[in-house]
Amino acid sequence: MGNNVCPWWLGYMLLNPLRKLIQNPDHILNRYIKQNMKVMDIGCAMGFFSLPLARLVGEQGKVICVDMQEKMIEVLLRRAVRKGLNNRLEVRICKHNSLMVNDLVNEMDFILAFAVVHEVRDKDRLFEEIRLISKSGGCLLIAEPIGHVSEKDFTSSVELAEKAGFSVVERPVIGRSNAVLLRKHK
Repeated sequence: MGNNVCPWWLGYMLLNPLRKLIQNPDHILNRYIKQNMKVMDIGCAMGFFSLPLARLVGEQGKVICVDMQEKMIEVLLRRAVRKGLNNRLEVRICKHNSLMVNDLVNEMDFILAFAVVHEVRDKDRLFEEIRLISKSGGCLLIAEPIGHVSEKDFTSSVELAEKAGFSVVERPVIGRSNAVLLRKHK
């Protein structure tokens, strides 16, 4: 679903351990993710958030990891195997115009879109697909990098999500990001 997609080799920089000082996945996700949930990481890259999500959902939970780039997914899977979390992951390669998740209607408890919405050409379609796969009351956490995505563009994305059927629940504080948690209307 990319516009200006992050090159696969930059994925290694996204795994930098120093990033956890500013954007610690556990601190960001702990309050939203419970055991046995079915969650999705859109634009998962090499799994900076996917692997912590897999730990949080537990043995009976599932994390659907979606990315456009096979090389990102390959590294994610190798990392998941090393950490013993691969059985909690399902990976999917999406297309530039679709997440390729039409088989997951009303299944997702939580969807993460971290630093990815700005890369999507057709945001209306993105939010429509997210609405279709979200359970009633399911949540969507969007975070976009400050300095890379203007406040105006972030606000526009939030408005498109609201138009698609989501309501703003809160605006969590996430380092170097504008962020919003939304919930699908019942």
